[in-house]
This record gives sequence, C-alpha cells and structure tokens, in this order.
Amino acid sequence: MADEKREVHNVTKSFKPYQIQEYKEAFTMIDVNRDGIIDMEDLKDMYSNLGRIPPDAELKEMLKEAPGPLNFTMFLNLFGEKLSGTDPEETIRQAFSMFDDDNKGHIPEEYLKDLLSNMGDNFTADEIKQTWKEAPLEKGQFDYKSFVGILKGKEESNE
Repeated sequence: MADEKREVHNVTKSFKPYQIQEYKEAFTMIDVNRDGIIDMEDLKDMYSNLGRIPPDAELKEMLKEAPGPLNFTMFLNLFGEKLSGTDPEETIRQAFSMFDDDNKGHIPEEYLKDLLSNMGDNFTADEIKQTWKEAPLEKGQFDYKSFVGILKGKEESNE
C-alpha cells in the first residue's frame, strides 16, 4: 500500500492540483463502465458519443501506449510523458485535431458547439457565446490552428 501511494505521489508531483482534478474528470468521462480502467469498450462508447467510432486497430494502438492496464495512475503517467516532451501549443492543436478527421485545420462550428455543450464540463449558451467572440470562424468552420495561435500569445501582443 505504501508503494502504491508513493507511485501516485511521484506521478502527481509534476501536476498542479487543479490539473489532476481536470484529468480525473476526463478519465471518469472516458471510463464509461466506471471500473477504474479504460479499455476498448470504454473508447468505443466515448467515441460513439462524439459521433465517430475508429476501427478496432486504431483503438488498440491507442491502448498500446500504456504498458499495462490503463488506470488513472497510468493515465497521468502517459499525459505527463506527452506533455513534458511536447510544445504546449502542439498539444492543444493535437487535442483539436482528434475531431478533425480530414486534418484540414478546422472543425464545423455547429459540431464544436455541440461538443462544448454536451461533453465534459458542459458550456452554457452564454459561455459558448463568450468563447465565440474570439473564435476564428469562416464559412461555418472553426479554425483551431488560428485559435491555438491566439491562445498561445498573439492576444498578448495586442495589449
């Protein structure tokens, strides 16, 4: 038991408490059957809620990134490794790209609004309206690559 606590402590020391809480919420959302492990069925259920189920081979590749069962500690370890080795801007861009099957750099505005209002910490209509004030939109498409640029510094140079 002491070893397990030490392992969790070592993983969590690279995250701030609010980040751990956000990852816990994400983990819980993905762990549809609430058994404490993310498996193939959980991924299928999560993706079906998003309107797309990748082929089993793609889901297996995702799960292979973990050297064992994908419990919350492993989930944190994987994110810690990914975040320590990547540019934060690229990490945000990759998160958006999960919803961009054709890798065009944009997501349909209505699809993103639906995701924001129905997944995770559901945005209210007012929160979406506030977000959209700064959103780079063109012809009903949300340009997430431009948005990431805005998030990562362009807004600071305008002050």
